[in-house]
Amino acid sequence: MLIVLIYINMAKKLLSTSCPSCGLPMQTAAMSCAPCGVKIEGNFSQTFFNRLSPENQKFLEQYLLAGFSIKTLEQRGPQGYAAIRSRLDRLMANYEALKKMDAQKKAVLEQLRKDQITVAEAKEKLEKLSGD
Repeated sequence: MLIVLIYINMAKKLLSTSCPSCGLPMQTAAMSCAPCGVKIEGNFSQTFFNRLSPENQKFLEQYLLAGFSIKTLEQRGPQGYAAIRSRLDRLMANYEALKKMDAQKKAVLEQLRKDQITVAEAKEKLEKLSGD
């Protein structure tokens, strides 16, 4: 599995991994090496972590660097134990929701592939799952 965080120049802003049109996860299709010019194309896997908000990714990084210790994280920042624990609980719930939504979307696409539903029905189901 390939994990890639893409940063925009010096601003260090993460690119969105969701389609701006339909909200579904976008697939990485090409990568290149600027110094040597090598470019590869194909379908590359993404993790659910890449689909978390930049703030949640940063929080997870801080938690990792604190040795997965809430106490250490508490000592390094302004938040207390209860706030950190609550944020971790919300993050776990968000992660589970992403996994569940992804499975539901894949099921809809599989129904479409098997001609069990029409394109219009699939679009409607996917829009409902995306909250549109």
